[in-house]
Amino acid sequence: MTTITRPLPTSSGLERDARRASADHSDAIAPGEVAIGVVIGRTAEFFDFFVYGIASVLVFPALFFPGADPLTAMTYSFAVFSLAFVSRPIGSVFFLAVDRRHGRGVKLTIALFLLGGSTAGIAFLPPTVEIGWLAVLLLSLFRITQGFALGGAWDGLAALLAMNAPENRRGWYAMMPQLGAPLGFLLAAALFAYFLAVLSGDDFMQWGWRYPFYVAFAINVVALFARLRLVATNEFERAMESRDLEAEPVGEVLRHQGYNVVIGAFVPLASFALFHLVTIFALSWATLFSGRSGEDFLLVQLIGGGVCAVAIAVSGLLADRIGRRTLLSIGAVLIAGLSFATPYLLRNGPGTETIFIVVGFALLGISLGQAAGAVASNFSAAYRYTGSALTSDISWLIGAGFAPLVALVLASHFGLIMVGAYLLSGAVCTLVALWVNRKAKEIWSA
Repeated sequence: MTTITRPLPTSSGLERDARRASADHSDAIAPGEVAIGVVIGRTAEFFDFFVYGIASVLVFPALFFPGADPLTAMTYSFAVFSLAFVSRPIGSVFFLAVDRRHGRGVKLTIALFLLGGSTAGIAFLPPTVEIGWLAVLLLSLFRITQGFALGGAWDGLAALLAMNAPENRRGWYAMMPQLGAPLGFLLAAALFAYFLAVLSGDDFMQWGWRYPFYVAFAINVVALFARLRLVATNEFERAMESRDLEAEPVGEVLRHQGYNVVIGAFVPLASFALFHLVTIFALSWATLFSGRSGEDFLLVQLIGGGVCAVAIAVSGLLADRIGRRTLLSIGAVLIAGLSFATPYLLRNGPGTETIFIVVGFALLGISLGQAAGAVASNFSAAYRYTGSALTSDISWLIGAGFAPLVALVLASHFGLIMVGAYLLSGAVCTLVALWVNRKAKEIWSA
């Protein structure tokens, strides 16, 4: 491995002052403290994205595409939804440069204010009937900004958590960042379900849907302070100085660790393909074709979100007993099994739809709980921070970014059997990537 000898970047003056102020707090960070900061940060990120995702089903088709039929309007809405996943890798490249030049605290502050601001800004958008297609353009710009900002929200705390985790509990600590997904979804879905329940349809469409977007900004401010408190510690600074958490240039990482980026991007595809099928796509299918109200289906998904959180915790216990890769393989096989049952479950009424949601969320938790850290250990220390960020961005782009759009188009034109095939393809990608990764390790160690 090539050793990089250039000088280490320096943090901003504010970051250095914060580290001095926190020096009397503790000379080391307990894994529990890091875990809390990671969970709060991830919950805020997923809350922003699920607020938008739920609104892209319940609000945006009618508000921004009023001239189209319901299916076409939903398709347009999902196309805009996907833009954030395209802009996210671009944001990562930009903010990694900010990290190297100005420090992680500056990067996080800019990224989270941009993320919260762009989400809150959507709440002020007038509908298309008032300002024409300018409304769609502004919505698209805000969505692109959300993804761009999320690329800068990568803080290295998950890596720090893994480095501080006890040897025999790495699976348990690896699952903690993933709890942010169900917690963010539960908070977003609960807010929408509440406003749907207490407001008339007209009031909800005029102003009720806007409140969850307002809340996003406040949640991001809380998350920012929770994360800066950890970033501004001596332990974090030492981790950076030892190059365990240094933001290397993207070109360097791809040149030296490109193989690990590619393999790492394909490992989580089973869980990422399922991720939006049980959340955003399922909500759209229920409201378009099952005749169920958004409020009713969100209540079912709230149960599923709770099951997912428990399953993620269980994944940590199982991973420490049987290993992460074994657990991911089992999860992919179970998701493949669900893919064959998906057409039957989604087309046979509320009862089987509920089974799909609960079982899907359970398998999502088992798989997602260990997806992020399964291949991160392949990266050498100098490239771990940037490599993990790039891997995550590419995984979300190819695995989840277009999932609601692709699934809706396939289901509406070719039937639900194609949704099952789409889910099966994600499971196959995961199994193949895990096999290739294991074989490569055997060759290199021979």
